[in-house]
Amino acid sequence: MVNDHTSSEYQAELDELRERLLLMAGRVEEMIRLSVRSVVESDSQLAEETILKDRLVNRDELEIDEMCLVLLARRQPMGTDLRFITRSMKMVTDLERIGDLAVNICERAKDLSTLEQLRPYVRIPKMATKVQDMVHETFDAFIYADADRARHAIDMDDEVDELYHQVIRTVLEVASGNDEVYPQTVHVQGVAKLLERIGDHATNVAEQVIFMVDGTDIRHEGKLH
Repeated sequence: MVNDHTSSEYQAELDELRERLLLMAGRVEEMIRLSVRSVVESDSQLAEETILKDRLVNRDELEIDEMCLVLLARRQPMGTDLRFITRSMKMVTDLERIGDLAVNICERAKDLSTLEQLRPYVRIPKMATKVQDMVHETFDAFIYADADRARHAIDMDDEVDELYHQVIRTVLEVASGNDEVYPQTVHVQGVAKLLERIGDHATNVAEQVIFMVDGTDIRHEGKLH
């Protein structure tokens, strides 16, 4: 009975860790969505409100790290559980960095709100949606222990990269021969680059999921097809 009780407590702790990770991922997804909305709508107040949400993401990182350390020390997990806990510690680092990148997008939004609204935002919302989809797909893969979904998320990064190049080409066309719009185009390029970096972090998380599920480390193999 003691062993059964201990086992049920341990499973509850793992479930709580999983729920906390998903909550953190949800916060980060929302930050991506709101940061890009603040750019497109030239809404500096929304940008400020979104920046404040990063405090919760930072708190999540610290608390989840602590949960993982306690589990490692008290439960001495092995096999799949060990991979789940150690990968979780790596995943929260990527999530926290994604939150930081969303903050950087908000800072760009604040700068853009003070400039004439050129709005060369073609494909920025589409790119942001694709990045959000990557993050969401990655954490669905995590919750369902689905390596195939993680691989799909990695493949989605090709689409993000292509949208990034399309944004840059559009911005360069808008800026050509028009020095007055240079500050706006620099900021829009910056937003696109930040979204592209979020896609890279989502790829990192997806790689962690694949390792957690089947023990395969693909970090240096390149993208899967």
